[in-house]
Amino acid sequence: MKKITPDPPETAIASDSLDLAQLSVDSQRVVSKRLRNPNHVDPVCHVFTILPNVDTETLLCNACETLASLNVLTTDLACKLEGSTRSLALSIQQLAVVGELLVNRALDNVDPQGSGCERSPGAHDS
Repeated sequence: MKKITPDPPETAIASDSLDLAQLSVDSQRVVSKRLRNPNHVDPVCHVFTILPNVDTETLLCNACETLASLNVLTTDLACKLEGSTRSLALSIQQLAVVGELLVNRALDNVDPQGSGCERSPGAHDS
């Protein structure tokens, strides 16, 4: 026996119950409150905490690795895009490379022997 399927099938869409106008008003209120009162604690900035006793070299090594990862991610993304969105992804990738070069130079200043952390190949040769 054939089952009759409505055309299009009836589905419960969660976005129907979401009031986008109210969400926008609520979001604007929260953002405005933070901007008016800089002493108001931003709950997002307390999600991740860096321990206060971490040395500068370790922080720079982690920043370098993060920027190297961003470089790879944006390069992979740019290969899948075309036109202006590809140019935008490549611009972000370039900023990541420049940031990585700056961090590597800071690492060279902190530890001229380079005995601390593993750096991206060629990133500190300039």
